Amino acid sequence: MKYILLMYHTEGVFTPEELPREMQYSLELCKELHAKGQFLGASPLLPVSAATSLSSKSGRLDVVDGPFAETKEQLGGYVLVDVPNLDDAIEVAQKFPAAKRGTVEIRPLFELEGIPKVTD
Repeated sequence: MKYILLMYHTEGVFTPEELPREMQYSLELCKELHAKGQFLGASPLLPVSAATSLSSKSGRLDVVDGPFAETKEQLGGYVLVDVPNLDDAIEVAQKFPAAKRGTVEIRPLFELEGIPKVTD
């Protein structure tokens, strides 16, 4: 089963000294998942100040700089995994730094026939 692990935390939750260490740790986790054939993709995201939000109301498209919702926790990145079940996805998710200082949302992917496959 394929899952997306959405990493939420407040910006600045990791100090400038901690951030490189935590990113390296996350990279090593991704390499471990890859070695097991469970890694599908991952990426950290730029800060919410780089975000653009789109919304369409009454047939009018609005484009706004920044995130749409005002929340303390922001989406900081994602990891895509292919593991047998939710328990295994939880086991993977709890290892990432966001699980210790934020929230990791785990969602199964809805696999839609006809979506082009990404190739290396």
